[in-house]
Amino acid sequence: MIQFYAPDIEASGLLPQDESMHCCRVLRHKAGDSICVIDGRGNRFDCRILEADPRSTAVEIVESTAIPTHWGCRITLAVAPTKNMDRMEWMVEKAVEIGVDRIVPLLCQHSERKVLKTERLTKIAISAMKQSLKTTLPEVCDLTPIKEFLAQPHPGLKFMGYCDRNYPLLLLPQQYAAGEDVTLLIGPEGDFSPEEVRLAVDAGFVPVSFGQSRLRTETAAIAALDTVHVLNLLHNA
Repeated sequence: MIQFYAPDIEASGLLPQDESMHCCRVLRHKAGDSICVIDGRGNRFDCRILEADPRSTAVEIVESTAIPTHWGCRITLAVAPTKNMDRMEWMVEKAVEIGVDRIVPLLCQHSERKVLKTERLTKIAISAMKQSLKTTLPEVCDLTPIKEFLAQPHPGLKFMGYCDRNYPLLLLPQQYAAGEDVTLLIGPEGDFSPEEVRLAVDAGFVPVSFGQSRLRTETAAIAALDTVHVLNLLHNA
């Protein structure tokens, strides 16, 4: 199944230009063809093409279906961007494929990357949403200082991936309760600073380990996210 993304499809009945180009020029769809359109807010629409125009394809909505996220809770992934942007883009792609509600890039004391263009990450998230047959587009936030992030309310469970042994580290699979909203905090290549760890713990974040291996930032983020999904999947089986 190929999904087209049109956030205002119900109001406009039109595909955006990039989606229209792909629909008409690449896939060679014509008037009368049936296509599937998502709005990024949890809705999938079976549509019929009225006018196949590479600049703005007009469609008729035949049927709409609300499709909630399959993980049944709200997952926030807050992670310090990697110095290598390709690794950060890979992480966003895989996180969306697995399933996440919100991605917050963090600016930390030891961050190697202090500037981030979220427009590119949002485009990657859209592509991953379409490819993995999801209907909800995760929120991709602007680069946020960690102190500002920790000062915000975070309902549900809160965990911080941490490498040092100054705090007793618990295993994430033993601490996460399936079905609960969760915020996962992942630090930069140089780990969180002692002050950041203290602030996170004071804000209610529990330092956890993901196993015996020392993981790269992007690997730790995916490992933590997948752990939450596996536990929810087993709980709902």
